[in-house]
Amino acid sequence: MKFKVFLCICVSVFSIFSAQAQDMTEDDIKARIEPVGKVHIAGAKAEAASSGPRSGADIYAKTCVACHSIGVLGAPKLQDAADWSPRLEKGFDTVWQNAINGIGGMPPKGTCNDCTDDEIKSAIEHMIDGI
Repeated sequence: MKFKVFLCICVSVFSIFSAQAQDMTEDDIKARIEPVGKVHIAGAKAEAASSGPRSGADIYAKTCVACHSIGVLGAPKLQDAADWSPRLEKGFDTVWQNAINGIGGMPPKGTCNDCTDDEIKSAIEHMIDGI
């Protein structure tokens, strides 16, 4: 007897949930899973479609500055010889490939997913300029 009551309750609950799921339209589902906000980085500007290669300074200002200006997770700081020298001893191409593929806490291309490999190279050249 107790089992039959338990079974009836389970079937009832299941029926209610399945009926609610069927009542949702595609628009309801889209509205329900829509992001609740957007990320805004102070000082970042919306960019139009690229008309050509961007300069190293532009790439640095857009994506690299967040970590490389203050050394987040050990990132070498802009034009800081003490930070960059041990990395450059391994060769510029190694530093460049590490930037493209990611290393340590740095994700591939440092989150600049729309950057070309040459633009990443220019950003590195900008960061080590004058060392």
